[in-house]
Amino acid sequence: MGRSRCRICEVAIWFLCSSFAIFAGVEAIGVNYGLLGDNLPSPDKVISLYKSRGIRSLRLFNPDQNALHALKGSDISVILGTLNEDLQQLASSQSYAATWVQTNVAPFAGSVHFKYIDAGNEVIPGDLATYVLPAMQNLDAALNDAGYSIPVTTAVSTQVLGDSYPPSQGTFSDSASSYMAPIATFLESRGYPLLVNVYPYFSYTSNTKEVHLDYALFNAHQTVVLDGGVQYSNLFDAIVDSVYAALEKSGGPNVDVVVSETGWPSGGSAPGASVENARIYNNNVVAHVKRGTPRRPGKELETYLFAMFNENQKPEGVEQHFGLYRPDMTEVYHVDFS
Repeated sequence: MGRSRCRICEVAIWFLCSSFAIFAGVEAIGVNYGLLGDNLPSPDKVISLYKSRGIRSLRLFNPDQNALHALKGSDISVILGTLNEDLQQLASSQSYAATWVQTNVAPFAGSVHFKYIDAGNEVIPGDLATYVLPAMQNLDAALNDAGYSIPVTTAVSTQVLGDSYPPSQGTFSDSASSYMAPIATFLESRGYPLLVNVYPYFSYTSNTKEVHLDYALFNAHQTVVLDGGVQYSNLFDAIVDSVYAALEKSGGPNVDVVVSETGWPSGGSAPGASVENARIYNNNVVAHVKRGTPRRPGKELETYLFAMFNENQKPEGVEQHFGLYRPDMTEVYHVDFS
């Protein structure tokens, strides 16, 4: 075509391509929207920021009404969480579950895409663990009764694992297995995924002598762990596959894993916590997840970075430094979502 194309056409084509790049985003990648800060921007500004970066998926830890209103018409898919303190009532009362759905889902369902409802975050094992499955079942029934086809699940940390090395030996711990096995069976029967919070950073800092930084950051370009004939060059895949192995042993061989949190701190005066390491880790996650894991090769792994903002009401130290953005909406470091 040479240079004969008119300047107006060139500008129009550039605009369309740029708009597509902004709004297309990476389908497999979302970002957690945490609210534990007293200096965070208003929800409408936050959702505009998600859209401008092409972030198409969001996790909301509780049904914050202002955030849900800001999400209306945004075309951003949402994992909507319950408060952990609501689990006991959700588990014991079908009417409470129905009210929860009518309060937090029904007013928004026509204009917000709810991808999953998340019954509790990281309560297994623990005092609230016994309420998780009945809460999931009651919410599932309430959603179905209201005519909504939204999968119900829960988010667990890797504390549910007993054995995780090598990944094929992954099993749920004695303290978690009595809860995880029936949950796995429920998820398997419905075709729903399990949400898992995966943090190679904390695995690295708990054992810096044996877990090398490059392995945790996706920067090891050779096999680090050989598991039978399966090769692992990054800790992220090894953790996820150990969860898959545990699910397979517990009645959930077809349950998908969704990585509901992963990230790396940019500060906090702790080993490995730096802006550069956080930038490397999160960009490598974005580039990696479409490939799947060695146990699920080629199967895109839905993953949510933690988190959109540094949150000053979280515990002091690294917990306050997981944000991609500062509360004034300036980048801590750049992540390429294109």
